[in-house]
Amino acid sequence: MARSRRKPSSKARRASAKPAVWGAWWAWAALGVIAAAVIVGIVAGGGSVDGSGGEAAGTTHEHEPGAVEAGRQLYEATCAACHGADLNGTDVGPPFLSPIYAPNHHADEAFQRAVLAGVQPHHWDFGPMAPVAGLSRDDVENIVAYVRTQQEAAGIFRDPSHP
Repeated sequence: MARSRRKPSSKARRASAKPAVWGAWWAWAALGVIAAAVIVGIVAGGGSVDGSGGEAAGTTHEHEPGAVEAGRQLYEATCAACHGADLNGTDVGPPFLSPIYAPNHHADEAFQRAVLAGVQPHHWDFGPMAPVAGLSRDDVENIVAYVRTQQEAAGIFRDPSHP
């Protein structure tokens, strides 16, 4: 004798659908909690989503004189040809003595990324910057120390057009 197949009741169908709905809901809730934690961390840390820092106007950074001098030498050897011996740029590279390169717009890590991976143009019309071979993270950190001290000497602490 063959068994008849009965259709599940609507109550049974709703019950079987709950795990998928609840699973999706929990996934979205977890994503929301993670996003909130990231935002709170950024705000509390004074950073921003794009990693640009967020230092206040007039903020100065103390840099070890040895690091600044090492950075100056590395800058002259690897950066000055494009960005200018005086950091005011050239026909092929932008000036670092521009508020656009202030810490609240381009954090120190932006320099690290530019050297490591290059940069597509996004503020200037100079074309892309190629990665720079032969520089370590410490080398770039020293170059940034030099650039930041020159910016501070020129009164550049933040980009007023950048939140």
